[in-house]
Amino acid sequence: MSDDQEKLIKTTVYLEEEVLEALKEVAEEYSGETGQNWSRGGVIRVALSEFFSRRGKIL
Repeated sequence: MSDDQEKLIKTTVYLEEEVLEALKEVAEEYSGETGQNWSRGGVIRVALSEFFSRRGKIL
């Protein structure tokens, strides 16, 4: 792992089926737009980062 990557810690989150499908769709969209493979977990990390940023907490 390079120094510029943060260590990810596995966790469990329970989500509704509709949310999982939406995360999958957005991951596919991001993959098409960026040319990089996006996962649902990656989308969740981006969404949480934006959420905390809007609340003034920079992670």
